[in-house]
Amino acid sequence: MKIYTKTGDDGTTGLFGGTRVPKHHIRIDSYGTVDELNSWIGLIRDQDIDPIYQHQLIAIQEHLFTVGAILATNPEKEMLKNGTERLKITKVGTTEINFLEEAIDQMDSQLPQMTHFILPGGHTTVSYCHIARTVCRRAERISTLLHQNEPFDKNVLSFINRLSDYLFVLARKLSFDLQANEIKWVPKKKD
Repeated sequence: MKIYTKTGDDGTTGLFGGTRVPKHHIRIDSYGTVDELNSWIGLIRDQDIDPIYQHQLIAIQEHLFTVGAILATNPEKEMLKNGTERLKITKVGTTEINFLEEAIDQMDSQLPQMTHFILPGGHTTVSYCHIARTVCRRAERISTLLHQNEPFDKNVLSFINRLSDYLFVLARKLSFDLQANEIKWVPKKKD
């Protein structure tokens, strides 16, 4: 398989199922942002962190490939002519969402209670988590717009939403593990 096909030279790209759309289409933006998120998560995974979190992040990256495949499929092309699903992969559902929630609860149980907003930073690894969290929120915003116009399985939206929560709690847990200073945001009062 060649890396370059030249089919996108006209500013279009192919969706799963063959439909061609402009490269700036909301569907491309949604799964492209999920791809960007996946890359940031790979960078977090490459850090010197507890293998438990590395294994969780690998599972999340695999789920994000599924999310990307779902987002890259035109709803009109989801089913083949014989009535079977085009995507013959396990979808993201309650099992994957529960996986994130259990990981969040487990990490959160080991952290001091949060009383203020926290400024992102304190350690490079923690900062990568915060960047991934904000990219995840962007993926969620774009995907909800896509869903509003061309609905797909709502579990995808739930998974992306829960993933941003996971990344926030992971950032806090890594701050705790690395003994990084969490700087609280305390709004200054007007004089």
